[in-house]
Amino acid sequence: MRTEHHSLLASTPGARHELISLHHGQPGAGPKVYIQASLHADEVPGMLVAHHLRTRLAALDAAGQVTGEVVLVPAANPLGLGQWMLRSHQGRFEWGSGENFNRHFADLTQAVIDRCGTGWTGDAAANVALARGALKAAVAALPAATPLDDLRRLLLGMAVDADVVLDLHCDGEALLHLYSTQAGWAAGGELLTRCLGAEVALLAGRSGGDPFDEACSMLWPDLAERLGPSVPLPPACLAATIELRGEGDVSHELAVRDAEAIIGYLHHRGAVRLDVPPTLPAPLCEPTPLAGSMPLYAPHGGVLVFLREVGVRVREGEPLAEIIDPITGTASVLASPVDGLFFARERRRFAVAGMPVGKVAGREALRSGSLLSA
Repeated sequence: MRTEHHSLLASTPGARHELISLHHGQPGAGPKVYIQASLHADEVPGMLVAHHLRTRLAALDAAGQVTGEVVLVPAANPLGLGQWMLRSHQGRFEWGSGENFNRHFADLTQAVIDRCGTGWTGDAAANVALARGALKAAVAALPAATPLDDLRRLLLGMAVDADVVLDLHCDGEALLHLYSTQAGWAAGGELLTRCLGAEVALLAGRSGGDPFDEACSMLWPDLAERLGPSVPLPPACLAATIELRGEGDVSHELAVRDAEAIIGYLHHRGAVRLDVPPTLPAPLCEPTPLAGSMPLYAPHGGVLVFLREVGVRVREGEPLAEIIDPITGTASVLASPVDGLFFARERRRFAVAGMPVGKVAGREALRSGSLLSA
């Protein structure tokens, strides 16, 4: 294992932040896998999973059983880790700009086309290698005027040429679920879902906001579309945002289980070799559209009381939560907007008007525009 230290641009004299990455195996020896935890720095489960991944990957590397290249970033947001105020950890939005740490990653499609010029061939593997070289150069050329710019550039630079990108997050209270693209699903998304035991898989093209996973994966189908059928170019990166249940699901039991599931997936992808090949679990879900994930919104402020637990299948119109104004006594029932799986809900128990408090995964794409929460 090799440890790399990446100094971030300082915002003020004397300020210093450092990003740490752990590198296993040899570049070019096999598939490259990039895994990062807690880009939203207040989402803790991913960091504990990364802790257990670190131990397993170091042992496999020492035994010569990392057959590809695996890059692990156990705490992907040193800026957000320090965002504490009055005993509350923030970590989702950068304080200087107000921007979500997992938005506004660069779309490098045009930069790759410009850099590759007429170098494309009729060989798909050669085109992938050409595009990856252009991607690395394009990321290195990105301007960085702030620590946030620099963090995005560093993270993207380590991930953009990977075959697999796993971005570890969590929800408020939720089932284990993931977000990916239709192209990613075609590139092996079902295998990832089965290994993780994910109970929901939400697919979209560009969901809005340019999150990290899409910056790594969506340029491949976008490139293929713009280059046309004469230039063979497969979807060369499976990128997924993995929601490791809820904010409070921080235990060694769960983290070891999730780390072993990821190691099993790496074995099936050829990035590591296990002495005893893991059994591939049966799938727990079929993919559904992200545009079919329907949020519940609080119509007014008040105490939030849930009437159903996450993990239940519900029918349209079924009561899921109640908002109670403690001053007026007004009580509003929030019903499921569709038939589907009630898979995520707010952890806090007081809501403000317009606040999203839960999500139901339906099978029909009903939403359009930006599909991600703030």
